[in-house]
Amino acid sequence: MKKDITYLGKIIRVDSNVVEVEVSNEIPSAAPIINGRLYKIGQIGTFVKMPLGNINIYGVVSSVSNTPSRLEENKNSINYIGSRFLTVQLVGEKIGNDDFDKGVGTYPTINDEVHLVIESDLFDIYGTGDENSIKIGKHSSSENLTVFADVHKLVLRHCGIFGSTGSGKSNTTVSIIKAINLQFNGSRVVLVDPHGEYSSAFPDASIFKIKDAENPLHIPYWLMNFEELAYFLVGAKSTDYQKVEYRKLRELVTKLKKVNYQLASGNVDVNLITADSPIPFNVRELWGEMNWWLNATFSVSPKDQQTVATAHEVTPADYENLIGAIFTPYPVTNNGPYKTKHNDFYQYEKKLYSILKDTRFDFMFNPGNYKGTVGTKDLHDLLNEWIGSDSKLAILDLSEVPFEILDISVGLITRFIYDSMFWGRSDTYTGKNRPLLLAYEEAHTYLNKNDSISYAKKSVEQVFKEGRKFGLGALIISQRPSEISETILAQIGTFISLRLTNSKDQSIIKSSSPDNLNSLIDLLPSLRTGEAIIVGEAITIPSRVRIKLNNPRPTSDDPELVKAWNKDHQPNPENYKTVVKKIREQKN
Repeated sequence: MKKDITYLGKIIRVDSNVVEVEVSNEIPSAAPIINGRLYKIGQIGTFVKMPLGNINIYGVVSSVSNTPSRLEENKNSINYIGSRFLTVQLVGEKIGNDDFDKGVGTYPTINDEVHLVIESDLFDIYGTGDENSIKIGKHSSSENLTVFADVHKLVLRHCGIFGSTGSGKSNTTVSIIKAINLQFNGSRVVLVDPHGEYSSAFPDASIFKIKDAENPLHIPYWLMNFEELAYFLVGAKSTDYQKVEYRKLRELVTKLKKVNYQLASGNVDVNLITADSPIPFNVRELWGEMNWWLNATFSVSPKDQQTVATAHEVTPADYENLIGAIFTPYPVTNNGPYKTKHNDFYQYEKKLYSILKDTRFDFMFNPGNYKGTVGTKDLHDLLNEWIGSDSKLAILDLSEVPFEILDISVGLITRFIYDSMFWGRSDTYTGKNRPLLLAYEEAHTYLNKNDSISYAKKSVEQVFKEGRKFGLGALIISQRPSEISETILAQIGTFISLRLTNSKDQSIIKSSSPDNLNSLIDLLPSLRTGEAIIVGEAITIPSRVRIKLNNPRPTSDDPELVKAWNKDHQPNPENYKTVVKKIREQKN
């Protein structure tokens, strides 16, 4: 074996998961050519093997060192002798003709041989893809070696794509989604796209965007549970549950929802309807009731002001146009009509009026024909558009969603899809019988671990903790893994990490990765664009992989700065008019 051209040296130290190798001084070259291919000895991140009978133990080179050369003289010559050492992290073993397995059952010992891993060995480790796998990319050490990922573990054990700006995150996301959709005819993916980057990369996808003429994105406000609704409409927090106005708001919402029990998706038992039920109701009528009780005057004294019949209404309200009712003014004296005592909704009514007048929220308050009632669209139509159509991919373009409600929008989308998979878990067309992947671009903006109130984080954490049981997997894409919720990071089974230059982000990947292979993680700052370290359940062995460049690409490329600055731009007083108009209308 020592005569083999792959021979490197012998083991001089063994630890629980690390061995130290002394490289033989008899190796003729630091870069031998084997089967026409050049191999560089001691390259960080490359594989070595330790043959023990019919067992091959594999490891990854994590560091290289040497001792200073010393002068050795004899009668005939003068030699400079030094020692070279490799530190190798053990990653797995292959017994006979069996497949490669992670982990080591038999440890090497002192003086055992260590050999270079050549291309044929890599094929033994990675094998060939089957119906359960998708192509991820090419191994960085061999352009002929395709790296595959187990799609079941990739999706249902959840995964994350991380990398600094310009490292190739968007391209990697496109590669994985395209590979899934190409391999599986019945695949389903929903991509939450806050910046509208991915439409260009997936021209065949179903793309839903606010105010789009063909496929407008609608998220009906009445899909919210009461906690979300109260926060969105009037800024009330769940900790306000002891306040009188909070309890009365819940009662009022419940009353309005119970009116609409006859729905397009099927009638609902009125006794089962609560403020949390996704039942349509008229939010303008909600404002109208608040406004009516705040401004009404009554023929009875304040302590008896319980019924509408005693009110002095002159002109009825026009709720749809947000015009309140007019009442007989109350006099300064103590004579009737008397001023209302119902001031509980004073703050709520003002906030609700303001948000109803804001056209940026039309995609929620005016959700097209999604009224839920018989003859109109209901929530089953929304699910059919998002996850039940012929398209394998639905892109929810949130680029025009106001930033202040991005969190609640993502949370609502997630919870609705999660609920559909939970309650449909045994149906033939969804749930466990047709799993779904939810992908979240720019995840750090709405899944931030420092946000104490985050409806998106709460919903997505539920998917990561429980979604697998109902056929729901998740993929998060972010340039700042250190800002992501720790609960989410702890549930990620596969990490796809591109170049990361921030030491805090690197340490998060290192501590969160399911494979204890720090030598590969330490390469993150020096990765090339489009190159990734992949570790975790979905891949046979932690690997450094090149992701192919996709075309068409997402619109996340850097602008051509030099080309743009070399142009001669002439000033024009008409410039920026259209820009200002877009700012004012919040519309492209």
